[in-house]
Amino acid sequence: MTVRETVNASKQRYGPEDLAGLFGEAGKVVVAKGKKVLTFDMKSTATSDPDFLKAVIGPSGYLRAPTIRTGKTMLVGFHPEVFEKRFS
Repeated sequence: MTVRETVNASKQRYGPEDLAGLFGEAGKVVVAKGKKVLTFDMKSTATSDPDFLKAVIGPSGYLRAPTIRTGKTMLVGFHPEVFEKRFS
C-alpha cells in the first residue's frame, strides 16, 4: 500500500461544509464509533444527512480522525476488525 497524502488533523480541520468535497467520490463510507460500525452508501446518502453528520463529525465540530480513503471506500474512526478486514 502506498500513502499518497497525509494531513495532520490538528492543523487541517474539516467541518460539515467540507464534507461534499471530501466524500464526493466515495461509494461507501464506513464509520467506527466505539464498538459500533456504521456503513453509508453514498449513492443514497447526502453529506448533509443528519445521521451521516452525527457519525463523521466529532465533538469538536470537525471530521473525526483517522479518516482514510482506500479506493472508493472511506474509513472514519478506528475499529481493529474493520482495519484488519480492509488492509489484510
